[in-house]
Amino acid sequence: MNTNIAFGVIISFLFICLIVLFCIVIIKLYIQKIKKYNAVLYENEITFQKTLNSALLESQEHLLNNISQDIHDDAGQQLTVINFQLEHFKLDWPDASADLKPVSESLTNLADTLRKVSHSLNNQWLSQNGLIKAITQEVERIKKNKFIEINYVEPTSVKSFKPEEQIVLFRIFQECLNNTFKHARANQISIVISQNPFSISIQDNGVGFDISQLNASQGIGIANCQQRAKVINYHFDIQSQPNHGTQIILYELT
Repeated sequence: MNTNIAFGVIISFLFICLIVLFCIVIIKLYIQKIKKYNAVLYENEITFQKTLNSALLESQEHLLNNISQDIHDDAGQQLTVINFQLEHFKLDWPDASADLKPVSESLTNLADTLRKVSHSLNNQWLSQNGLIKAITQEVERIKKNKFIEINYVEPTSVKSFKPEEQIVLFRIFQECLNNTFKHARANQISIVISQNPFSISIQDNGVGFDISQLNASQGIGIANCQQRAKVINYHFDIQSQPNHGTQIILYELT
């Protein structure tokens, strides 16, 4: 009798163990299924976000190319006509030649500035000349601002870039510099380009800010840069403190 009871207890225990084991297996399978489902959702969301950002980038580049063409064809040609008329005026009035020389030089400088602005807006020029040359020309254009000292050494060699990759990198670079001029109140900017992995660092000695205190509208520019960087598998990192300047690092994820 006792043997039958013991045998029944053992059978019951084994049966309960089997039920528990079966439940554990079912739960693990369910968790794995949920993880796979979430991974698919995340991948689809990333794909959708990249597609959306690529479409927005294409629309933005189309608009910038149109503006670039207008600057080159309209404003550039008008300046050429004005300069041509000025040269004729100097021939007709030789005595005024010395007085008109500063005006002629200003027109030449303005035409050169517009040409460089047109280049910076045109992604075809960027594709033909490359990211580093575009950054170098942008730096040279900005150096004409005598109130800001820019420390930049053009790298001798860099990796090759995909067309969309270098467009996004250059647009982020432009936006970062523009934000520095508008908000940082800095008088020194250091730009460093590194390799392996490729990165661009922009550091200023401006007023800085508390990143945690940014509101939704103030953080849009940073969020846009971060989203655009993700499209090309880069990370956009920004560090800043009040009265301690700001550093931005855009680097390739490996």
